[in-house]
Amino acid sequence: MAREAVRRLPEGTLSLWKREQAVLKARVVDRDTEAWQRDPAFSGLLRVGGLDVSFVKGDSVSACASLVVLSYPKLEVLYEDCRMVSLTAPYVPGFLAFREGPFLVDAVQRLQEKEPHLSPQVLLVDGNGVLHPRGFGVACHLGVHTDLPSIGVAKKLLQVDGLENNALHKEKIRLLQAGGDTFPLTGGSGAVLGMALRSHDHSTKPLYVSVGHKMSLEAAVRLVRSCCRFRIPEPVRQEPESTETKDMPPGRLRRAHPQSRP
Repeated sequence: MAREAVRRLPEGTLSLWKREQAVLKARVVDRDTEAWQRDPAFSGLLRVGGLDVSFVKGDSVSACASLVVLSYPKLEVLYEDCRMVSLTAPYVPGFLAFREGPFLVDAVQRLQEKEPHLSPQVLLVDGNGVLHPRGFGVACHLGVHTDLPSIGVAKKLLQVDGLENNALHKEKIRLLQAGGDTFPLTGGSGAVLGMALRSHDHSTKPLYVSVGHKMSLEAAVRLVRSCCRFRIPEPVRQEPESTETKDMPPGRLRRAHPQSRP
């Protein structure tokens, strides 16, 4: 998800956002709630969604809000909804969901209403879950609002609760020898906020996986790993690049051929 310089917020908005985060955080479930999550092969999981907002180069307002749904375990595209939107809220660190979340929630709800047979059973979000200054990142926000299991998948370490991208952290990364190797992200409070995952044998940079909603960290890490053909899990990697979507009219929908549906 693209970032921009912080703009001034209307007075009182930040306090309202903090209160809303606190209220919604109380609804987060950090354990497995679905039978497929407890199965070693995720038997019963048929559809995995990926959510992201990508920006037109040089434009921090015009963006493409995207939902992609892939089959599982084949990871074939079943559904893709990419809509150009105008972001009105500024980017404020720790409050990304208030800027981008409404458009992504709308994408999920449109699919659930129009073609429920293609609805994802879990969401992979380009961002963080409980690995967040107030324990409620964009993956939590989207999970709670859609009532779907969700996972935060970040490419960079969010340095909170004493976590630092220091020499010790880099040494732990170096010791990740093969795809599937992990180490816990334990904050200064003693809480495990997520997991660093080497997602692919040929990737030297880890992913930072954290719980969003309705899923345990252990199951979240296993699922992210199983969705990786390369470093980035396919539901997120399949999101369109901003350069491909800059001329897309609002509401354009692309869907896979029916034969690819499970």
